[in-house]
Order: sequence, then C-alpha cells, then structure tokens
Amino acid sequence: MNVGVCKISLRLPENQSLKGKRQVIKSITSRLSQRFNVSVAEVADNDLWQSATLGICCISNNKQYTNRVLSKVVDFITEGQFEVEILDYEIEILSVS
Repeated sequence: MNVGVCKISLRLPENQSLKGKRQVIKSITSRLSQRFNVSVAEVADNDLWQSATLGICCISNNKQYTNRVLSKVVDFITEGQFEVEILDYEIEILSVS
C-alpha cells in the first residue's frame, strides 16, 4: 500500500476576510475530493486571511498512480479558476506494509 501526501501553500491575494477565505478553500477542497477522490484538509494558517496550507492524501497500491494523482491535483489548482497562487508544494510517497 502506498500513501501519498501533498502539502500545498497557497496565497489568496484578493481575499479580505476569513469568511472569504473559507469560501475559496471550501470550493477548492470539495472540487478536489469529488474530482480526484482524495482527502483534503486545511492544515495550517487557519487564522490568516491571505494564506492557507492544504494537506492532501491519496492511497493506492501503485506508487506511480499515487504520484500521478497528486501531481494532477497541483496542476488542477494551478490551472483552475480559483483566486489563489501556489507558493510552494511538496509530494511525499510512503510505502506501508
């Protein structure tokens, strides 16, 4: 079994409140969950208006598939109609017996 974890740091330059941030993050997390069948949560920067950190997890029995899904998630956020900029991301694949 392979567990893929992706941590994405986002900047929300147009955002002016925590309520606005929640709307944008909720839109991103729900679309990612539905489209890619991954688990998504905001894992840091909860009280900051213009930044967010998302944690995304994918589990499969194929290491390449897990990496491909998480790479597509990053591409989807980059190319999407969201009002965010990706500052940094990292993908880690863990093999679990």
